[in-house]
Amino acid sequence: MADKAEKKVSGGVKMLLELGPVAAFFIGYIKLKDEVFTIGGTEYDGFIVVTAAFIPLMLLTTGILWALTGKLSKMQILTVVLVTVFGGLSVWLNDERFFKMKPTIIYALFAAILGFGLWRGESYLKVLMGEVLPMEQAGWMIITKRLVGFFVLLAVLNEVVWRGFSTEAWVNFKTFGLTAALFLFFMTQSRVFSKYGIEPPKEDA
Repeated sequence: MADKAEKKVSGGVKMLLELGPVAAFFIGYIKLKDEVFTIGGTEYDGFIVVTAAFIPLMLLTTGILWALTGKLSKMQILTVVLVTVFGGLSVWLNDERFFKMKPTIIYALFAAILGFGLWRGESYLKVLMGEVLPMEQAGWMIITKRLVGFFVLLAVLNEVVWRGFSTEAWVNFKTFGLTAALFLFFMTQSRVFSKYGIEPPKEDA
């Protein structure tokens, strides 16, 4: 039953499906950033065209991931919905600002949800990650508090970059800066994980 409920997929394939669309967006933007396309009598710059291609690619890779694993996290589902909505608005209205606002809304929403849980004395992060990362409640509360502040910081940074810098600077920030920041955050929490982590019980031979 367990194998049926949770299908296994190699880490390389999973990473390709999750990060592939982002890498494709970056490469597509670099190649088409100075191009202008006339479609149906309306001019679209390279950013809008790449955004239009990114949406179905994101839907396709997420669908493949779901077919291979049998499940999607709430974060993955929310990300796809926001990409579709705000990316679609950017393409429909020919206005790149909507797509650039997407990270701000995602991080602000995550911070609000986790903050609401903290207000109730709970860690919603534990609900999402508790099975794969067993840890004492005190540890989850510490990580969740820090993550709320971190998400707020990322939301503010995204607003500063897309409003104050060029589109190319924002694409680099979105592709490399935000990804590196998330990895760095969790790497710096290693002391909390080691202090409050719970080792799974060992089965008798």
